[in-house]
Amino acid sequence: MSLSHGQLLVHCVQVLDTYKGDVQSVEEHVNKYLKYNQIYDDSDQTFIVEVFSEIVRYASLMQVVLDGFYAKDGKKTLRSEQNLYTVVCYLALFRLDELGMAHFRKFVSSQDVNRMYRFLNFFLDEKNLLTWIRDGWEKFYERVFVETNIISSIQRWMPELQEMIGQMKDKIANRLKPKRKNLPTTETKPFNITQPRPRSIPIPEPIPKLTKHKPAPKTLYSEPKEFNKIKRNKESNRRVAEERLMEASRIQFACANPEKSQKTKEILTNIVSEEDAKLEFERHRANPPPSFLSREIPIKMNTATILREGNLYRKKEAEEIKKWENLEAGAKDASDFLKWQSEMKQRDLKEELAEIERRRLHGKLSHEEAILARQDLILENKQKVKSMKEETKKMMQEYLQKKFSEEKEIRQLVEDTMQGHKNAKEATKKLQEYKRKIVQDVNEESKELMKQALEEAEEEMRRRMELIHQIRAMEAVPIIRQKFVDLTATSGHGLLSEMSIAELRERLSLFKTAEKESEEQRRDDILAAKQAKDQMLLETLETISKHRLEQTKSAAVRFECRKKGLIPKKPEIKDPKLLELERKLEERKAQRKKEQEKAKLVPSRQSMNQTKNLINQKRAIEESRWRELEMTQERSARLVGDGAMKSHSASRLATSSAIMAS
Repeated sequence: MSLSHGQLLVHCVQVLDTYKGDVQSVEEHVNKYLKYNQIYDDSDQTFIVEVFSEIVRYASLMQVVLDGFYAKDGKKTLRSEQNLYTVVCYLALFRLDELGMAHFRKFVSSQDVNRMYRFLNFFLDEKNLLTWIRDGWEKFYERVFVETNIISSIQRWMPELQEMIGQMKDKIANRLKPKRKNLPTTETKPFNITQPRPRSIPIPEPIPKLTKHKPAPKTLYSEPKEFNKIKRNKESNRRVAEERLMEASRIQFACANPEKSQKTKEILTNIVSEEDAKLEFERHRANPPPSFLSREIPIKMNTATILREGNLYRKKEAEEIKKWENLEAGAKDASDFLKWQSEMKQRDLKEELAEIERRRLHGKLSHEEAILARQDLILENKQKVKSMKEETKKMMQEYLQKKFSEEKEIRQLVEDTMQGHKNAKEATKKLQEYKRKIVQDVNEESKELMKQALEEAEEEMRRRMELIHQIRAMEAVPIIRQKFVDLTATSGHGLLSEMSIAELRERLSLFKTAEKESEEQRRDDILAAKQAKDQMLLETLETISKHRLEQTKSAAVRFECRKKGLIPKKPEIKDPKLLELERKLEERKAQRKKEQEKAKLVPSRQSMNQTKNLINQKRAIEESRWRELEMTQERSARLVGDGAMKSHSASRLATSSAIMAS
């Protein structure tokens, strides 16, 4: 693993944060994330992929725990940390046997102690785990799966987990373990043994002669070839850098000649084209438009438009006939009513226009009042800021006094806790005995569950074997494959509508002849319907042409009336309320302008001095920049004069200087 435990946990949480299940698949998302974050180690990749895919698979199990945590103990925790708790819950449920307690402790210790203690204390509480959490898991999975794969595995590690939670609690409460006393080391004493006899002095062996050493190679006193290569590379790199410098100094003023924008180019082309058009005296005139465009071309009408327009005119004729019949029967003429109705509509229109104008003026007036209110609010805020600054000074003094008192209390608390650590050994012994009892109970329950699962699997296997024997016995029975067909005989099922194949063929032939006769009859009916439809269309076209002729005549009459000025103009609005609103609006505008003039900043001596200083600084920067440009030009000229560059670069420099001079 190239990444630490904390980094792996952070990557797992970020993969879950950026995952959108309705947009992309699990494999595509995790591959994109690994590629984006450049995680190439195989072990790290497999760990992140397995954790992410398994969390997506068992999301319902994690959601049961997280919903309960946020409802009870995690009311003050952030919802953004939900995926962190999901990863820790998954590692505790499914990967604890594979990781071991040491690696799991490293994952937990890489995060904040308070968060991890709050979540693990809730999740690993046996009252919660064996009651409502197990019931919630059994809604999604079978009871055997929950007991064998989840509950039993976590109960095996429960003593170590409880010990880890206790250590986290001690760390939060600042409980320090008492240091062990350094016991004095045991000093070794020699045994009281009789002294051995002195050994005889051995004969010395002859001293071996040293072999002649090889002389040092001649290459030791000569420079290596690599130094020459490095010198050559330095010279070539220096030459390339000088060429680039000359190229940069040649094009350094390119920013002073910016290219014109597209809009300015279009304006210039338009001006040039207009000036050129004034000089074209003998230009050929364009041909007039063709004569057929001035004529009205008749529009071809289809069947639907003819029927629609004919139906419209038919309805209008029926209304006119009904009107004349009512008049003949003694009904009253509605011309007076229509005149009164038009006058009332005119009056309603005037009122509506006046109401619209009133609303517009009210809106402008409210806008002006809002601006004035905003100005008053700014003044109030300035006063509030002054008062808040004074309050903050007082609060800081009170805070410092309070902090000193809290430090004294903490020191006293530390002394009290150090005295309370004396009885810690007895508590740890009791806890170990309690953990041993729990482990024994869990092992007995897991053995019973395994026996039940094996018995159920054996029964299922026996049932399947019996079914396989029955199917094979049914397949072994011989089948009679010869069939004797009599076309005149019936099947013999005893039904009233039962018939032989020969009778069926006869009936089919009779049915086909009857179908042909009905088809001929339908064709005759369709032809007659088409002829009737064509006749009806001709009649509707005649009525349409008559109505259109009458409409053109009435349109000509209306045009003449409009020319003579008989049509009324748009009504004018005169209302005293509107005049009053306009007057108020003008007063508010004048008041707003006065307030704005008062709020304008008057330039002071200090602001003028600041602006002058800024201008002087800008000038100094520009002068230094131009001085640097001149220095680069002088340096390039000196290089050309000394002959430090090749002929090619010198020719390029000469051409560039000639271009700049021109």
